Amino acid sequence: MNEQTDVVVVGGGPCGSFAALTAAKLGAAVVVFEEHSEIGVPPHCAGLLSISGLKRASLRLSEEVIENRIKGAVFYSPSCKELVISRDAPVSYVINRKLFDKHVAELATRSGVQFRLRSRVKSLSFDSHFVSGVVVKKKESDETVASRLVIDAEGCSSILLKRAGLITLDKRMVVNAIQAEVNRVDDIDLDTVEVYLGRKYAPGFFAWIIPRRDASAKVGLATKRGDPREYLRRFMKHHPVASKKLRKTKVNDTSLHPIPLGGMVPKAYSNGLLVVGDAASQVKPTTGGGVVFGLLCSKIAGEVASEALKENDLSEASLSRYQNRCRDLIGSELAMMRRVRRLLNRLSDEKVDKAIELCRRLEVNRLLEESGDMDYQGQSLMRILRHPTALIAAVYLMLSSLTS
Repeated sequence: MNEQTDVVVVGGGPCGSFAALTAAKLGAAVVVFEEHSEIGVPPHCAGLLSISGLKRASLRLSEEVIENRIKGAVFYSPSCKELVISRDAPVSYVINRKLFDKHVAELATRSGVQFRLRSRVKSLSFDSHFVSGVVVKKKESDETVASRLVIDAEGCSSILLKRAGLITLDKRMVVNAIQAEVNRVDDIDLDTVEVYLGRKYAPGFFAWIIPRRDASAKVGLATKRGDPREYLRRFMKHHPVASKKLRKTKVNDTSLHPIPLGGMVPKAYSNGLLVVGDAASQVKPTTGGGVVFGLLCSKIAGEVASEALKENDLSEASLSRYQNRCRDLIGSELAMMRRVRRLLNRLSDEKVDKAIELCRRLEVNRLLEESGDMDYQGQSLMRILRHPTALIAAVYLMLSSLTS
């Protein structure tokens, strides 16, 4: 046994760092183990975060981190019909994900958190059915680090979740995403994200173009089947609308990562263990965004960790308050978004086209502009459904999903 601390966090992404930051600010000694040699590398998401969500997390960003401010979105149906949603003021930031991750880690470091890079946690250690630390892979020999509590922020791999005997991600609801950094995009509003629907280019999800202020962009998609690299090539070269915008573009870099869309895992805690972020599937099933909800739940994890340490009770009965608080905060939202995602996945491209056209005719986009929330989409949907026009569109979608 080489070392001992109050809390070990596995993974130096934003959720791991934010949980560590919260626990450290409340008095815990925290060590974060990150397998890569640099925080924020490789990047793992599109980097489009709601401004309101960051405010909920009490996280302020410097201008260096913010690459663009977005006011709206254009949704293209499979046959390229447009549905436009636009606000007068920005609703989201395009962030530099590498700098964002470093920013959260730096905040944690200032609060006393220690980061160990190039340190891959290979397994948990146990003592009398309690997680009692982690085993870290080293070149010469493995190192066992003892802790009173472990926070698992390892991402979609779920290796530690399995070792703890907990139910892992719903693999039926995982999509594989790819994103390319491109140097330019033509004929696009720089304050508008473009979303492309259709099974030909992104079966089981959608494709996107996210512009930066300098007219470079993030271009990506996720797919439920097949090779995402081939789908991205097809999208950039052959999509009737996107290919024209990207015809002069040069791809500078690409990254691949899975996205869990199944809603929260049924149990994200055990004796001496809490699970946060993608590992706990705290991700919006509709859009695949996981940073904001992950941050909010990671903050809860840090708070619960501090409470349990002070009470000297790291049992799962004590730590169950973490799951309860997360469920109260986002549980109903994720459950509703999962139902919407499953409904959308059942629609044929023809039905999606008709649904977009119906929403255009009924001006559902205006209701979304007035009442939409990027994060709490379930609450937004309930508000919008009070309007007869939106209710008609919703009924059409439900009936269409039954006959596709």
